[in-house]
Amino acid sequence: MRVDSYLNFDGRCEEAIEFYKKNLGAETNMLIRFKDSPDKSMPIQPGSENKVLHCELQIGESKIMASDCHCAEKAGFSGFSLSLTANDDAQAKKIFAALGECNGGEVAQPLISTFFASSFGVVNDKFGVSWMIVVPTK
Repeated sequence: MRVDSYLNFDGRCEEAIEFYKKNLGAETNMLIRFKDSPDKSMPIQPGSENKVLHCELQIGESKIMASDCHCAEKAGFSGFSLSLTANDDAQAKKIFAALGECNGGEVAQPLISTFFASSFGVVNDKFGVSWMIVVPTK
């Protein structure tokens, strides 16, 4: 069994994909738009034809799936965080900055050293997705 993350950006998925490509080195493994759905009976909101029905992003060794969902631009992310394990403190600092305030995000917990990590911090990116950045102590 495996659990994967599926994020619904409610109309801003394309923007999120480009943001994660630029700031996390994400790669698009697959992307399908509403207009290209094999299910031709699926209703499509007018103006949403080019929105993302489903995509899969590869970030390092992890996979995240995403969609524009209902395309209402009311995405809400609460009650969870994505945890990103950086290779070292320098990478953690770079990723934290890229997801954070310099790109419209908000710091919830500044990067600090803890008993379990040489670097740990929490940042909400400009889409409202909470990211825990961690470099575990060896």
